[in-house]
Amino acid sequence: MAFASQTMDKIDRDIINTLQVGFPICDAPYRQVAQLLDISESELLARLQALLENGTLTRFGPLYNAEQMGGALTLAAVKIPTEHFEEVTDIINAFPEVAHNYARSHELNMWFVLATETPEQQQHTIRAIEQQTGLAVFNMPKLKEYFVNLKLTA
Repeated sequence: MAFASQTMDKIDRDIINTLQVGFPICDAPYRQVAQLLDISESELLARLQALLENGTLTRFGPLYNAEQMGGALTLAAVKIPTEHFEEVTDIINAFPEVAHNYARSHELNMWFVLATETPEQQQHTIRAIEQQTGLAVFNMPKLKEYFVNLKLTA
């Protein structure tokens, strides 16, 4: 089902609005959210799955602070010749440490997020990407982190 043709009803909007402000940590979190929304747990799960499948939601899951768990997270960029963009994208995306990437209309035309279990693995992965693509990877680690409590009302 295409996103453009998908219409959310009140229950879908309530699910999205409710889950943006927190998810219960308990034995049956979906059941607890479903009770709050006055729907069944199976309906909640089916609706979440439908919202993911039709593209209304692109992801549903926890966000972890990699650094607090001993890992490393960084933003990286590469300058890819236009004629090799798809080929290089496939190489970069094959690395399990690459969370996602963005094509940009900039000299550095691909930016990607790299998440690794250790800072050393981050450097190893950057070097491996450089070796496999033949391109320089510009590592742009964050200098300071800001929490933005963004909530988009559906």
